Amino acid sequence: MTMTEQATGAHHPQPRPRSGGQQSAPEQVTGAKSLIRSLEEVGADTVFGIPGGAILPAYDPLMDSRRVRHVLVRHEQGAGHAATGYAQATGRVGVCMATSGPGATNLVTPIADAHMDSVPLVAITGQVASKAIGTDAFQEADIVGITMPVTKHNFLVTRAEDIPKTIAEAFHIASTGRPGPVLVDIAKDALQAQTTFQWPPVMDLPGYRPVTKPHAKQIREAAKLITQAKRPVLYVGGGVLKAGATAELKVLAELTGAPVTTTLMALGAFPDSHQLHVGMPGMHGAVTAVTALQKADLIVALGARFDDRVTGKLDSFAPYAKIVHADIDPAEIGKNRAADVPIVGDAREVIADLVQAVQKEHSEGHRGDYSAWWKDLNRWRETYPLGYEQPDNGSLSPQQVIERIGQLAPEGTIFAAGVGQHQMWAAHYIQYENPATWLNSGGAGTMGYAVPAAMGAKAGQPDRTVWAVDGDGCFQMTNQELTTCALNNIPIKVAIINNGALGMVRQWQTLFYNQRYSNTVLHSGPDADGKQPSAGTRVPDFVKLSEAMGCYAIRCESPDDLDKVIEEANSINDRPVVVDFIVHEDAMVWPMVAAGTSNDEIMAARDVRPDFGDNEDD
Repeated sequence: MTMTEQATGAHHPQPRPRSGGQQSAPEQVTGAKSLIRSLEEVGADTVFGIPGGAILPAYDPLMDSRRVRHVLVRHEQGAGHAATGYAQATGRVGVCMATSGPGATNLVTPIADAHMDSVPLVAITGQVASKAIGTDAFQEADIVGITMPVTKHNFLVTRAEDIPKTIAEAFHIASTGRPGPVLVDIAKDALQAQTTFQWPPVMDLPGYRPVTKPHAKQIREAAKLITQAKRPVLYVGGGVLKAGATAELKVLAELTGAPVTTTLMALGAFPDSHQLHVGMPGMHGAVTAVTALQKADLIVALGARFDDRVTGKLDSFAPYAKIVHADIDPAEIGKNRAADVPIVGDAREVIADLVQAVQKEHSEGHRGDYSAWWKDLNRWRETYPLGYEQPDNGSLSPQQVIERIGQLAPEGTIFAAGVGQHQMWAAHYIQYENPATWLNSGGAGTMGYAVPAAMGAKAGQPDRTVWAVDGDGCFQMTNQELTTCALNNIPIKVAIINNGALGMVRQWQTLFYNQRYSNTVLHSGPDADGKQPSAGTRVPDFVKLSEAMGCYAIRCESPDDLDKVIEEANSINDRPVVVDFIVHEDAMVWPMVAAGTSNDEIMAARDVRPDFGDNEDD
């Protein structure tokens, strides 16, 4: 396996620039044709984008390509999120394309989103002609400067002969080491000029040498700490998925017998149903997972970054724990929490080496005894399981809707979630047994992510069922991409969890702002006669809107119809399907750690603080 494949952890082969073998014969082409030929050679098979003046030269040869499919989206933000969904579902580099000025700036949000979640993405933008750069020319924007803080690297190309090398380097940088987005901004005159195309180009990336092989001494130290610990936790982040290290993780967990907690970005890295899995940590994490980290004497962080949503108030996080922190990005180690044993390396290689080191410890008679730890963990698991109550008024429970979608989905279904309450419920109440089955915007928390990300996932995995679980607020940001799905034979399924409000913000207003619901209600208030409106958002009418965009649409308001409606949605595969689930507006996400407080203050439910007893060995 190549370093590129290891670093992106692709569950599919990772296309990459050819670095050896015979060079292709030189071709006299335009810079635009050189761009399309370069995309073909690096293995890009799908590009999401919208043409415009500066990028238009590239669209002419794109029309003739038999190896690159272009999906014409309705908004550049949709192109970026679709490329991210494609990358997350396939393990390959996602590609999006836009014109200069507003086209490029509309990509900033998905680029920032991909940066936060370490998604391999190449964004190609047209730029005004090189002599006009800096003159405030029509549709000019310094997209290189704008995106510099939220890209792994970016390029401004002003010469046609530099295009192949730049594309090769962009794909290499995006997919190796810690994956991330790379911007390639190409001046219009570079696309129009004549040049010689020859592949492969010589890449020149001085100083870019990601460390993948961990230091043996650090591995040995980590293995010793694991076997000496009484209360260890394997804290698994999204880097394990990026590295394709899920098989190795399972071996390590079963070898040590330590509990495993998987972050929001790592769901599916370790089977939810596995006895060693104690749930998701964080602000809305499972009580057992949050408490396990708090009371651990050793945390082995694998491809995780001690995000504030996991740690809560940082100076009170895991006060008894030594830290083993393994990450491919050395900048993450020690950034938020000092590491007793820092390990820089690719998660797959780190875990494989850890397995061997722990086996050696075992062979020498050093084996951890976690029996008392598991007694505590199992008691918390039994006392504070995830759960929800059915609404008293007979309306739909949003948790039940999402749970049944997961239970009735075909095997191998991919789930993409928007951001908010429905995201947390989808994380909790759908079981994730395999990698690349859960897509969400974790770091940036981008509303509007779900529909275009699901579109990209379905484009990359056409034989898999793809459900987008969205909120009525999120859905109104990017639902226009359903038109793209309908016209391009991308039959995703969308569940709108319609509670008539910006649910998560409304929950905070309920808990912290004396139920003053300032600008979180998405439906109209009582009419002049005091009559309350129908439950859920009705303007727009999501069923009519979805039908107008070429989808099959259903509304579900009763628990009695729930299974029948979901099964109907699953049976339709010739067009996108949208189901408008009208759910109870007062449902809340629990457990919860209030922002800025200690994880010790976790609430299992409203006004219910867990009692962990006095017999923990702290």
